[in-house]
Amino acid sequence: MKKHALTAGLIVMGLILATHAFAAKDASWDDVKKAGKIVIGIDDAFPPMEFRNDKNELVGFDIDASKELGRRLGIKVEHLPTPWDTVILSLKSKKFDIVWSGMSITPDREKEIAFTKPYIMEKQVIVVKAGSKKVKGLKDVGKETVVGVQLGSTSEEALKKLNREFKEIKKYDKNTEAFMDLKIGRIDALAVDELVGRYYLSQKPGEYAVLKESLLSEPIGIGLRKEDAALKAKIQKTLDGMFKDGTMKKISIKWFGDDITTRK
Repeated sequence: MKKHALTAGLIVMGLILATHAFAAKDASWDDVKKAGKIVIGIDDAFPPMEFRNDKNELVGFDIDASKELGRRLGIKVEHLPTPWDTVILSLKSKKFDIVWSGMSITPDREKEIAFTKPYIMEKQVIVVKAGSKKVKGLKDVGKETVVGVQLGSTSEEALKKLNREFKEIKKYDKNTEAFMDLKIGRIDALAVDELVGRYYLSQKPGEYAVLKESLLSEPIGIGLRKEDAALKAKIQKTLDGMFKDGTMKKISIKWFGDDITTRK
């Protein structure tokens, strides 16, 4: 009996030591703090979340929110533009610390990386030229239509879930290029994040329209490497504070004219 008890005790102690050793290896927040900055992977052509203004300055909802987070953490914030179709690979290979760029939380992505709690609930929609006679509703998007989509976006997945054939799916590196092609008629419709679509509508009144039926709804969060639990906890705690004191609401109203943030 004593021998078994001793063996069990040694196993338990071994597990405790292993757990502490594993936790000790997670220096993700300490490393960022020591560096004095957090590097954030973004798509710099994703208005109104992050994009470049006429002065080539990075602006947008995520830019303002991340700068405020950096201020509260006492570190600098560096935004690193990256191709969206390789953003998860770049994060995992440590080209930057986190992804904060209107990133949808999906089951497939959760297999690869970790996320904070959602800070916005998003929809995938179809945008067409205003007054389009070819595409008046979601039922018209099919065999006769050329549909645009950003490479590596969840809009691509949303189109697949329609389970339809299309005349062609044109894929773009940036949504700005897709909207230009929609304007000049190279594509008939564009699958895109609702936030992006409605921003373009507000900037180009009378040029575009969003179909009433959405493709799907999805939460938006900050992406991190799964092993960076300490950094995730620090960011989440700070983000929670920004919700509690109304900062996230204020930033949302600035960019969307309403509070569309969520703490769910």
